[in-house]
Amino acid sequence: MLNFKNTTLEISNSGIDTAVLSVGATEQFGPYLPMHLDTLIAELYATAYGNELNAYVLPTIPFNTSEEHANFKGTVTVSPNILTAMLEDIVCNLIRQGFRKFLVCTGHGGSYWEGAFVKHINYKYPEIIVISANHNSHLAWNEAVEAAGLKGLNEMHGGLLSVCTAMWLCPELVKSHSMGSEIPSENRLYADYLGWDKLTKDGCWGKYDVGIYSQEELADKGKIFWITFIQKRTEGLKRILEEGFRRKTQG
Repeated sequence: MLNFKNTTLEISNSGIDTAVLSVGATEQFGPYLPMHLDTLIAELYATAYGNELNAYVLPTIPFNTSEEHANFKGTVTVSPNILTAMLEDIVCNLIRQGFRKFLVCTGHGGSYWEGAFVKHINYKYPEIIVISANHNSHLAWNEAVEAAGLKGLNEMHGGLLSVCTAMWLCPELVKSHSMGSEIPSENRLYADYLGWDKLTKDGCWGKYDVGIYSQEELADKGKIFWITFIQKRTEGLKRILEEGFRRKTQG
């Protein structure tokens, strides 16, 4: 794997024809967690997938379609049209340099543009292939929850798992306070239509109660969850990419 910290000579001499494009987010995670968690998660994805595919890993884009969080001060949201246009431009740049295989990944659960982007770019550019790593996400999630001892987790954003993640990746930025609340199940009907300032108490779709776990236990759960989840999502990626490229370009 190479990344944007390597030199152009190193990248040229490597013969690499695969690139990883990752997208994070800058959005609220409740009142006590930093706003770049999805970017840190996307970076974890990109590194793991880059290693698996022996790819050139680009820097993670720190903005996403975060409309549901946009009423919380500090959140940055961009339209799917702008984001996908930029990603397409990046892909076109790399095609000119000989890259033919691409993986796109995102750390933000609200990235509904991802599937449409992958489908459209594959249609528009017959000489390349673009894939995502969503082939076994449901199974990976269940295994990761079990491995981390988080069975029964009921969270979409900003609850116990988010605290565990932050305690592992950036503990110095975590304010250790209880946050979140139980969200009525009927609110899920409106999660993609209304800002979460209207659906949650403090932006958290989930709950964290301080004092149940130590900081070390929280960090350990975060580490186990993400390592398990990413390892499971990485399984089979190389085969899908190589076989998909062969089928698409060779008939």
